[in-house]
Amino acid sequence: MLTVVKLAALKPRSTIFRVADAAGLCIEVRPDGGRSWRYRYRFAGIARMLSLGTYPQISLAEARRRRDAARTRLQTGQDPSSERRAEKVRAQLSAENTFGGIAEEWLEQQRGKLADVTYRKSEWLFSFVTPALGARRITDITAPEILSILRGIEHRGRRETAHRVKQRVGQVFRFAIATGRAERDPSSDLRGALSPVVTTSRAAVTDPSDVADLMRAIDAYQGQPATKAALRVAPLVFARPGNLRAMEWSELDLDAAEWRIPAHKMKVREAHVVPLAKQAVSMLRELHPLTGYGRYVFPSLRTGNRPMSDNTINAALRRLGYDKETMTGHGFRALACTRLNEMGWAPDVIERQLAHAERNKVRAAYNRASYMGERRKMMQAWADYLDTLRASHSNVVKLASRSIRDDGGKVASGASSTMPRKRVRG
Repeated sequence: MLTVVKLAALKPRSTIFRVADAAGLCIEVRPDGGRSWRYRYRFAGIARMLSLGTYPQISLAEARRRRDAARTRLQTGQDPSSERRAEKVRAQLSAENTFGGIAEEWLEQQRGKLADVTYRKSEWLFSFVTPALGARRITDITAPEILSILRGIEHRGRRETAHRVKQRVGQVFRFAIATGRAERDPSSDLRGALSPVVTTSRAAVTDPSDVADLMRAIDAYQGQPATKAALRVAPLVFARPGNLRAMEWSELDLDAAEWRIPAHKMKVREAHVVPLAKQAVSMLRELHPLTGYGRYVFPSLRTGNRPMSDNTINAALRRLGYDKETMTGHGFRALACTRLNEMGWAPDVIERQLAHAERNKVRAAYNRASYMGERRKMMQAWADYLDTLRASHSNVVKLASRSIRDDGGKVASGASSTMPRKRVRG
């Protein structure tokens, strides 16, 4: 066996040579005088050699300890050389891959799968965590760190946002696991750690008399023309607010009375056709001279290169006296769904018009193929029904004339608003 004295006496030769210690350990001496520890062994009948470090940086005692550790792995059926290579790869990946980098990579992969609005919302959700975790190696992030960020979001009164951020963080970790850059998802340890989200129905007026008041209030709106047009069209198409505000002139065929929404804009990632009632066609034709020169039907007041903001419709409803607990832009969908079902239209036709995902693929294909005729009839009947309500006896209180500030900060003087009168039911 080797000793410290024998090691000191070793002299280089013209070629590499090795001197054995015991149990596969040996010292390798190169012609330049460098000396390295090697562990020689056999795995699956094949002779292999594992480097254990250089001498004298690695002493004889430390070399024997490393040899014994390798022998232990060998006895459990592991190849020490293969394990060493895997450890190096894991260490390299761990050092190079941060949470922020992997989150960006995951997002890029989702670009073709998520609707544009969902993609942008995912970017927004990551903005809550990347300041703290973006530069951190993903393998170093712990559950308490994630919880601390989520609790901060909760304390600002945004419970649902906290849950959605947690969901996105978990997706990034699972992606990292699948690509060999992490071994577990610490966000899974946070199950039950956040306050539950209290779900509430979308605010919407559904009583016919209240709907009549709403239609008349929209007609009386005296803000920006594009905003008023969006308010008037919204109940006739009852599309998702993000789809409505991003409506493009190129998507409209007014002669065929159709609005064709491309798949990449849809939540369910399928192209959707909205049959347009004659009233909607008329409104859009009236608007065309004002915004038809640009891309968007309802452009931003600041630039024609972007659609109106996602809060424009809600802000307009507030100016008409409807708070967020009474009516929202999304509420036009709930309004139509409720009233159309009560009016006796087939639920499948309504669901298809709302572009809700059909889980049964065969049924979904049938729905797409067979409901267009019924949907055209329903959309026209719905528009006619809203006209009937609008023309019914008004039961509203006219508010005093005042100035209403619209989206762009301009003031429309002499504007008036309407407020539905509270009804006492006996």
